[in-house]
Amino acid sequence: MSPSQAQAARPAPIRVLVVEDDPVAADAHRMYVERVPGFTVVGTAHSRGDAQRALERTPADLLLLDFYLPDGHGLAFVRALRAAGHAADVIAVTSARDLTVVREGVSLGVVQYVLKPFTFGTLRDRLLRYARFRASSGEASGQDEVDRALEVLRAPRPAALPKGLTTPTLQAVTAALRAAEGGISAGAAGEAVGISRITARRYLEHLVEAGRAERTPQYGHVGRPELSYRWLREL
Repeated sequence: MSPSQAQAARPAPIRVLVVEDDPVAADAHRMYVERVPGFTVVGTAHSRGDAQRALERTPADLLLLDFYLPDGHGLAFVRALRAAGHAADVIAVTSARDLTVVREGVSLGVVQYVLKPFTFGTLRDRLLRYARFRASSGEASGQDEVDRALEVLRAPRPAALPKGLTTPTLQAVTAALRAAEGGISAGAAGEAVGISRITARRYLEHLVEAGRAERTPQYGHVGRPELSYRWLREL
């Protein structure tokens, strides 16, 4: 296969329009998308009006859409797009937690729903799942194949916690960690939650392994340096 044939056989990148009113978050979302193979950002909009004008200039396959925009709700924007014949899919990136809004979004073509705050890994997973779903083509051989195509869009179930760890305590340790902007030691986390230092460290290490926190040694004391844990910033 010649280089030109290989280029022709390679699928075109999925064109994404980022719609987010917070410029800092919009830039972060743009960088996140551009780190995922097979996607390209064609524009960034900070309002419904900006997004409308951006779509008129450059078509997009997918909108990364915040629902709380300064000039109207994101779902109203999607409804207007559908009425105008725009078929772009939508991944909602929002802090909206109203399940009625979620159901309405599904009816309007919102294929994924990413709740703020989130990590790059969460968005990457949703984008890759969307890409696999979008790549489905041809005629299904039966119900099982249709089910598998739709299953691709569903987020994986949370992995089971390691033996001895419980969800309520993990949530408490996570809350203490997020509240400590400068980082927190296992001893301080244990004191804040009401558990031993050793137990707190198990939960903190679990969060590190899950990519939700990082650990750094703190020097300045006699003896071994104490580990400090810091929550990784989400957008």
